[in-house]
Amino acid sequence: MKKVGILGGTFDPPHHGHLLIANEVLSTLLLDEIWFMPNGDPPHKKKSELVKNKDRLRMLELALEGNGQFKIEPIEFERQGPSFTIDTMRMLKSIYQDYQFYFIIGADMVEYLPKWHGIDELIEVVKFVGVKRPSYSHQTNYPVQYIDVPAMEVSSSLIRKRLKEGKSVRYLMPDSVIEYIRGGGLYGS
Repeated sequence: MKKVGILGGTFDPPHHGHLLIANEVLSTLLLDEIWFMPNGDPPHKKKSELVKNKDRLRMLELALEGNGQFKIEPIEFERQGPSFTIDTMRMLKSIYQDYQFYFIIGADMVEYLPKWHGIDELIEVVKFVGVKRPSYSHQTNYPVQYIDVPAMEVSSSLIRKRLKEGKSVRYLMPDSVIEYIRGGGLYGS
């Protein structure tokens, strides 16, 4: 049985924090692959209105270059309307019946699990992997396996803000992504 981690997000833009989380979960749980799954229309988070899905996908491709265990799963781009995790995972399980999926979430999302659409079914479909963060409670009534990841205080919103202000984003994300952003004039750069 193939063991695959799913890391969802807007990746608007992708950064080294995403890559660090994926690598730590991959190596700690001895997974075969990590699939980065960009959200189409996330119900709980707003993505940038100025950056098109094709740009987010291309930046993610650039960020993952050179790592054969990191893949992109664009299934949520192909659907219309809000992207609920349970609907996406039902689709993936019907396609990949012999796979075990590990859904990677931050500690902020662990606290929100009781409010997830279809959570009772979802815990039967995936194993949740929580990424520890010092300022969040790790208490939950749901089965979550926690992974320690070195702290890296970087976020896509921080990067967008820095780009808009003309500040450096070097070392926050791969150089190839920075070049793509600058070449396309994304985020007001």
